[in-house]
Amino acid sequence: MILNDSGLKNREPWIEAGFELPGYDREKVRENTLKSPVWLHFGAGNIFRAFPAALQQKLLNEGKSDRGIIVCEGYDYEIIERAYKPYDNLSVLVVLKPDGNMEKKVIASVVEALTADTGNQDHWNTLKSIFSNPSLQMVSFTITEKGYSLKNARGEYYGDVVSDFAAGPESPRSFIGKLTALCYERYKSGKYPVALVSMDNCSHNGTRLYEAVSTIAGEWVKNKLVEEDFADYINNPEKVSFPWSMIDKITPRPDLGVKEMLEKCGLESTELITTSKNTYTAPFVNAEEPQYLVVENLFPNGRPPLEDAGVIFTDRETVDKVEKMKVCTCLNPLHTALAIYGCLLGYKAIYEEMKDEHLKALVEKVGYEEGLPVVINPGIINPKDFIKEVVEVRLPNPFVPDTPQRIATDTSQKLAIRFGETIKAYQRREDLNVTDLKYIPLVLAGWLRYLLAVDDEGNSFELSPDPLMDHLKKIVSGIKLGDNGPFDEKLKPILTDSSIFGVDLFEAGLAEKVLGYFEELVKGPGAVRSTLGKYL
Repeated sequence: MILNDSGLKNREPWIEAGFELPGYDREKVRENTLKSPVWLHFGAGNIFRAFPAALQQKLLNEGKSDRGIIVCEGYDYEIIERAYKPYDNLSVLVVLKPDGNMEKKVIASVVEALTADTGNQDHWNTLKSIFSNPSLQMVSFTITEKGYSLKNARGEYYGDVVSDFAAGPESPRSFIGKLTALCYERYKSGKYPVALVSMDNCSHNGTRLYEAVSTIAGEWVKNKLVEEDFADYINNPEKVSFPWSMIDKITPRPDLGVKEMLEKCGLESTELITTSKNTYTAPFVNAEEPQYLVVENLFPNGRPPLEDAGVIFTDRETVDKVEKMKVCTCLNPLHTALAIYGCLLGYKAIYEEMKDEHLKALVEKVGYEEGLPVVINPGIINPKDFIKEVVEVRLPNPFVPDTPQRIATDTSQKLAIRFGETIKAYQRREDLNVTDLKYIPLVLAGWLRYLLAVDDEGNSFELSPDPLMDHLKKIVSGIKLGDNGPFDEKLKPILTDSSIFGVDLFEAGLAEKVLGYFEELVKGPGAVRSTLGKYL
């Protein structure tokens, strides 16, 4: 079986092998979509194919929509060339269930795959045409948290952004510059309304996107490169809205075991692809079964009926509560704790860590004991039930091949949200004392220990990518396994950095505890394990 339009014409082998096939006329859907596009998505990675693309497939299968999605990749153009084009934009979604069963679906809802490459005139003109079409209702994004940043860690605008400020919308270089230029096309065509929906896993994602686009639009107005009321168009939610959302679905890189399983089923299209930008992709995507997408219902031009596919539409306040529940308490902090200590203890799989009594106890205490007291129940999802599903179903799932090394990527950018918000909540509450926190400081101390790039046996390992890594490594350089403290002065530049932790840990009254744990963690080989055993 070959994954392309021609290969799908003979449906019998697919059905016999247990694949769920699209139940609609793909050619007709493609025709409808290109004529009157409704949904454009930026970010052609694994999460898009496993989640938004599968949602639209459900609507198509049920006859609740007659249009698919156009996807555009703004960072790694190789994804389109290698994982989409050879397969006619089809993909296989493998849903990995905790009992070992695997659901296999051919996802056909993506009708066109483009790159946001201004040097590719065909693609760029197609994008301008899509944005100029009154039918377009939503533009969604899974471009990672970094995709919304206009500035580097030092607070300086990136060179491409500075160039875009000066050059205007004609030939933008930054991704946000390109997006703003496309919004300008929509403005010029008739000031048509549209929703720009971030589906990235970061706090107040809609506002992050709005601030980035609004900044560039404002600079263009200031530099007289566009009409004055273009900024008014961007700033008017009845014209351009930026809904908040909370997305949750663990989608690791394509797994070798899944590839082998698909080959046994007769699928020939299973190439594992690593691009030159180190994106891991394939014609298939593997993901866990649980999934949540909660979106602020702010769509000035209408939207697909995604509530029929399980999306929860609500108000901004509820999205905020759900997002805080997940990102600050019930999932992401647990993931980060496992990532840090998993790297130190030599684990290569998240599910293996959940068999470790110390690590399981750590995430339970971070979630149930320290997180839950400051969670506001969003009403639509129960926080305690959510943690229970995470700890008992999701993280221990042996068929979700996720690694602590992947989760440890960009940790310096995540700590403020994943732990800093809880610390600040304790500071605000009169009935809680921030200095009573034990396990969150243990995670933060573990991260400092992780920065030494030496595991608990004394072997060096490769740190996961992080934009602050060079800066952080300089600060911890000179600290070696077996050193005795105090480390106060050495580590002070990190511990006082509120951009990392969300607070100055000295001012918060937690630095002493973090430093105390750190001293224990660096005593020598085996110190990580003995420290965890002592406190858990």
